[in-house]
Amino acid sequence: MYQDNHLMAGLSGAAVGREGEVFAEVPGGADVTFGALFTGAERMAAALVAQGVMPGDRVAVQVEKTVAAIQLYLGTVMAGAVFLPLNTAYTTAEVAYFLSDATPRVLVCDPAKAAALSEVAKGAAVLTLDDAGEGRLVDLAAAQQGFVPVARGPQDLAAILYTSGTTGRSKGAMLSHDNLLSNSQMLRDYWQFTREDVLIHALPIFHTHGLFVATNVALLAGASVIFLARFEGEAILEAMPRATSLMGVPTFYTRLLQDARLTRERAANMRLFISGSAPLLVDTHEQWEARTGHRILERYGMTETNMSTSNPYDGERRAGTVGFPLPGVEARIRADGIEVPEGEIGVLEVRGRNVFKGYWQMPEKTAEELLADGWFITGDLAQRDGDGYVTIVGRAKDLVITGGFNVYPKELEALIDDLDGVLESAVIGVPHADFGEAVVAVVVRSDPTLTEAEISTPLAQSLAKFKQPKQIIFLPELPRNTMGKVQKKALRETYADLFTQAT
Repeated sequence: MYQDNHLMAGLSGAAVGREGEVFAEVPGGADVTFGALFTGAERMAAALVAQGVMPGDRVAVQVEKTVAAIQLYLGTVMAGAVFLPLNTAYTTAEVAYFLSDATPRVLVCDPAKAAALSEVAKGAAVLTLDDAGEGRLVDLAAAQQGFVPVARGPQDLAAILYTSGTTGRSKGAMLSHDNLLSNSQMLRDYWQFTREDVLIHALPIFHTHGLFVATNVALLAGASVIFLARFEGEAILEAMPRATSLMGVPTFYTRLLQDARLTRERAANMRLFISGSAPLLVDTHEQWEARTGHRILERYGMTETNMSTSNPYDGERRAGTVGFPLPGVEARIRADGIEVPEGEIGVLEVRGRNVFKGYWQMPEKTAEELLADGWFITGDLAQRDGDGYVTIVGRAKDLVITGGFNVYPKELEALIDDLDGVLESAVIGVPHADFGEAVVAVVVRSDPTLTEAEISTPLAQSLAKFKQPKQIIFLPELPRNTMGKVQKKALRETYADLFTQAT
């Protein structure tokens, strides 16, 4: 099916001849067959084209996780357009930037947000899709009959996912059909996914992990999924005896470990637990193995590269490391332009078909991070041991990863510093057993009566919940070096045990 559309030809291949078999089991809802999945996607594509979507146009999407949302992703690709998923926690003010930068032809959102987002839609047609998989988009799609996918080649864009640096504007990472397809095919083979697999899909679908790893790998393997709208420990534990695999973030595993029902017997049918998007603590690794008899497979990727390294499927899964460069991916660790010896720390760089095409409308930023010879500078500090295992030891960029989501301190600091009674602030990430890292704001007051609530309340009005500080600390001054630069490293060391002591 869909042979002229590079990505769709790959994603649909395993479904040929199996149209009546179940792709997605939806707890509390109707099962969705492979045939229904792709028929619905064709109708979505036709509905988008009817709204004026042309090849290369962006389709921005901020909706809850449903099978209809997956069909929208596939339909966007079928239409030759570029899928632009947005975190459901983003506020209207945050979404406004992405819309002004990407100028999508269509914006699909939850009905409850339609009025507010219409005000900032920048001319995009606004369609709705709710958490039950219903809405104006579905109504339009239901009236369509079939669709011949638009021809798209390997280097045509399939998606733009926004990430950000530590300063300046958010950046739209441009991902091609071949970026997505080649990486997912390689992961399917490396992690040995087949049509016999049943994947517990509990990840959100607005970023790489849930959409381009979990969904694409399952489709390419012809595997079925138990499709959960969100992480629910009860639902995951209930699904385990009839499932074979789970992809998650460290928070999944720390929370499941708190439930006494997690046992070797319950996990007996499972063959693979994968973790990524944030560092997995060695203690979590060890507790999981003791409770279930399974060793979690940790891997490493970025929005710009999809997956670049992985612990082996067969072989030692070494806690605290992210394993080896994946087949077809080159990796090197450099400092000052020179590769460092084993055991020494430098900046990790990767090259391969998985590496993105550059940042949307940011040629200068692209040139800084994506070298002319194809190497991408990840900004993550790493080291490689004598056996070749890569360990991420920190980040050159000032970035906090909490619960698998990126938080950029400069954004929070700018908002905090603008508040009355604040002299200056520094936002850091510190270890947290549940979220990997917790966001902490260290504030110097100009008004000594300023309270935590007077900072947290306005932040809650303008920031997604995952960005909001889990604790606000007041200090008389921030630590600085002789050049006057704030020493965040010293702050991270001072408060490293802030949450770990409590857990």
